[in-house]
Formats: sequence, structure tokens, C-alpha cells
Amino acid sequence: MNKKVILFDINETVLNLGALKPIFKETFGSEDALSLWFSKLLHLSTVCITTKVKSNFAELATIVLDAIAVNYKIQLTEDQRTELLGAFSNLSPHSDIKPALSKLRQHGFKVVALSNSSLNLISMQMKNAELTDSFDDIISVEETGSFKPDPTVYKFAATKLQQPIDQLCLVATHDWDTHGALSAGLDAAYIDRTGVPYNPLYLKPKIHSTTMGNLVDSIIADQA
Repeated sequence: MNKKVILFDINETVLNLGALKPIFKETFGSEDALSLWFSKLLHLSTVCITTKVKSNFAELATIVLDAIAVNYKIQLTEDQRTELLGAFSNLSPHSDIKPALSKLRQHGFKVVALSNSSLNLISMQMKNAELTDSFDDIISVEETGSFKPDPTVYKFAATKLQQPIDQLCLVATHDWDTHGALSAGLDAAYIDRTGVPYNPLYLKPKIHSTTMGNLVDSIIADQA
């Protein structure tokens, strides 16, 4: 039996967004600024998917930064925007990522980075996090002009990898992402990094864990 190709979401699943919190707090004066930005970014990208508005991560990220600046009643300078967006390229990986990727590859799995970010940004993130050699391939959704969880994006990944869609498994810490993958015909595995309950309306993967080590062991056992 051919082993599934394991796709990894990047921001928050692989890379730790915790380093962004103090930068967002300093800029916007609130502990909640990062989570507000992220939720509004997801909302905007979902509207773009639904109404077929073509855009990219950098454009949406900037639009949302300006939107929450209004929310916090401040005027962002160009330097502040550059600093906030630039911080995404210098995130550290979660401590459990390198061992997990290594173990999967040792067991014959191909591991691929899949992100809504541009290919240039993902490549820079992987280089700065010293993960470039840990992945077999990197895929950005930017060529599609859309974003996860649009089914088109997951199908694009399958085409790019020249694999049947049911031979792909997405690992993510976002329930909307695992739901999107399952809805598109992929397998999925959910890593709970936040403790927030999985949305009961979403399709739920059979593999889920609070630790990446256990999650990877389950993927390997499932393919044995």
C-alpha cells in the first residue's frame, strides 16, 4: 500500500505564533490584537473564496491590519506595517515539529508544507526556522488565487503532487482547515494546540491529539 503524503499547515501548526503577540500588543495596545487580526483575516479570506475575489495573503494581511488599527483607534505607519508583516518570516517552529517530520520520513512518508502564504514567504519561514531540509516539498495556494478551505486549493495540491486526492492527509491545528480537507476528499489529522473545542458542526478527523508525537504515531499506525 502506498503511504499517504502528509501535508502540514504552517502558521500555528508548524510555526509558533506566540512571538507575534508582544509585537501586536506593543503596536495596538491590546493582548487580543493578534487573535482579532487572525480572525478578521480568516473572515476576509472566506468572503473572497465565496465571492471569487482574487487576492493574496500579503494584500489581505495588510487590509486587516488597517482595519484593526481603526478598531484600536490608531494610525499605522508604513514602518509598523512592515515590521508586523515581516515578523511572520521569523517565527520559530514548535519544539515537537522537527522530531515529528523526521519520524514520518523515516517511516517512508513524504511531508509537504502547504500554506495560504506566498511561496516566497513560506520559503523564507522555512529557511529562518531551519526547516527547509525537513520538508520534501513546499506548496503555496497563491497560484490558485484562493485560500484554504476552498476545495480548489486542496485539489490544486493533489495535482501539484501528482497524487490522488485521497492519498493526501492534512495535519492542521485549525478545525476549519481539517474540515475543509475532509470535505474535499483528503484525510486529515487534528493537532490541538489551543484547547479550544473542535467545532461540532465540522467534519472531524479520526486522528487527533494534543501532542504532535502521538499524532504522528497514530498516522504511522494507521498506514501500517
